[in-house]
Amino acid sequence: MKRTIIDADNLELEDDVVTIKRVTKVVKGGRNMRFTALVVVGDKNGHVGVGLGKATEIPEAIRKGKEAATKNLVEVPRDDNGSVPHDFTGNFGSASVLIKRAPEGTGIIAGGPVRSVLELAGYKNIRTKSLGSNNKQNVVLAALEGLKNLKTPEEVAKARGISVEELLG
Repeated sequence: MKRTIIDADNLELEDDVVTIKRVTKVVKGGRNMRFTALVVVGDKNGHVGVGLGKATEIPEAIRKGKEAATKNLVEVPRDDNGSVPHDFTGNFGSASVLIKRAPEGTGIIAGGPVRSVLELAGYKNIRTKSLGSNNKQNVVLAALEGLKNLKTPEEVAKARGISVEELLG
């Protein structure tokens, strides 16, 4: 279920609903039903965000999730062939996501929750492996955490005080 929205920064954002859960709270008068929607938004050009929306109706939960995701947009680095600059492992809770570079023509090799994050971030060639917990929310947040911690060669060279040519050898 993908739609297009535009946020304040004039980015053309698409959203993807990763999961919808029904949550029940038992109270004195009976059961209260609520819904939780995990939504990923991105512009397929290096910006991606994740949000969680909770409401008594599904469309309202999705709308709240989209709003939360647009508030949490992050910029992620990509290299020339649409992959990550280096291999990395993202962790959140007990979920870990191994993110690996891939050559041109590989495509996106990833499981369901991670795939939506990578597609909306704009990656074209990437390999991932989900390790540990398979809780969808934690897996998505681990993937996003891994992408946030990636560093471009320019950032690494600046931190070490050398040129990019010296770094890449």
